[in-house]
Amino acid sequence: MARSTYYYHSKRFEHSDGYEDVRAKIIEIFKKHRQRYGYRRITEELRNDGTLVNHKTVQKLMAQMELKTKKKKPRYRSYKGEVGKIAPNVLGRNFKAEKPYKKWATDISQVNIHENKIYLSPILDMYNGEIVSYVISNRPSLRMVLNTVQRAVKQINVPEGLILHSDQGWHYQQRKYQKLLSDNHIIQSMSRKGNCLDNAMIENFFGLMKNELLYLQEWKSVDQFEKALRAYIHYYNYDRIKLRLKGKSPVQYRTLYQNT
Repeated sequence: MARSTYYYHSKRFEHSDGYEDVRAKIIEIFKKHRQRYGYRRITEELRNDGTLVNHKTVQKLMAQMELKTKKKKPRYRSYKGEVGKIAPNVLGRNFKAEKPYKKWATDISQVNIHENKIYLSPILDMYNGEIVSYVISNRPSLRMVLNTVQRAVKQINVPEGLILHSDQGWHYQQRKYQKLLSDNHIIQSMSRKGNCLDNAMIENFFGLMKNELLYLQEWKSVDQFEKALRAYIHYYNYDRIKLRLKGKSPVQYRTLYQNT
C-alpha cells in the first residue's frame, strides 16, 4: 500500500470509531504477508494474536483502507492429445485425505517474465496442502516431471496406496513417468479430459502463488523471480496459515498429526 494512502486513511479514521489499533494491526499483517492475505486470514491472525474481532468487521475495515489482493490470470496447459497411456480418474474429486502421504496432486505452471518463461512442477499433499517437492525449469520437459517425483520419494518412505493425481498432460502419459510411479508403488490417477476441477487443489496453489507473488511487482529477471519463488514456497509451507487447517501452516498441521 502506498505511504500516502496509509496516512490518508490514518487521518480519516483517527478517533472515529475505536478501531484504530485494529486498523494498525491489519496493515501490519497485510504488509508482513506482502498483500497475500484476505480478510479471513487476517481475522485468523488477529485472533492468534489475541485480538478478537468479527471477520465482517475486518472485511469492512480493509475495504475502507482499500487493501485488496490481485486477480488470477490464465494458466499454462500441457494437454497435447493422447500421446501415451491415459490413467483412470482414481481420485474422483475426493480431495480429503485422513493423513499425510495418502493423496498427492501435481501439474505444471508457466510463468512469464518479460520475454522469458519458466515452469514450476510441484507435488502437493492433499492432507494439508504442503508442497512435498518441486522443480523449476526453463522448459516443461519430461525430465523436470521425473525429477519432481524422484525428489518426493527420496524424502519419504512411500506408504502403500499413495495416489498421485495429475491432468492428462503429455508428460504424465509417458512410459518413463508411469514406470517411475509403478516402481515406487504409487497409484497413478488422471483428471478427465479438459476438466480442471478434477485437479482443483493444485490449481488453487498455482492461483495463490501468482496472486501472492507473481502479480505483486514487476520482475527484473527470471533469476530474481526464481529466488523469490523458492522463498515463497518455503513461506507457504512453514508460515502461511490455512483456515481449513485450524489456523496452522501446512507443516505445523502435519507436525501436529505426527506428534499425536
